[in-house]
Amino acid sequence: MLDGDTVHRVVWIPGTDRLAGWCWCGESRESEDPVQLWEWLLAHPAGHPGPGPAPAPAPAPGHLVGA
Repeated sequence: MLDGDTVHRVVWIPGTDRLAGWCWCGESRESEDPVQLWEWLLAHPAGHPGPGPAPAPAPAPGHLVGA
């Protein structure tokens, strides 16, 4: 597994419809909505004490497979 001060993790909680997300700082949150969880994770480094990773630019839109 990856480790470091820029790793975010999202895992399924067995036996539920919930996901758990962990920031590299150790803070975690649970949600049934994966989009909400990733939005929190990607916005969470703002406000961390010390330097956090710079947000990555959004990737260029690709094509939809099967469209």
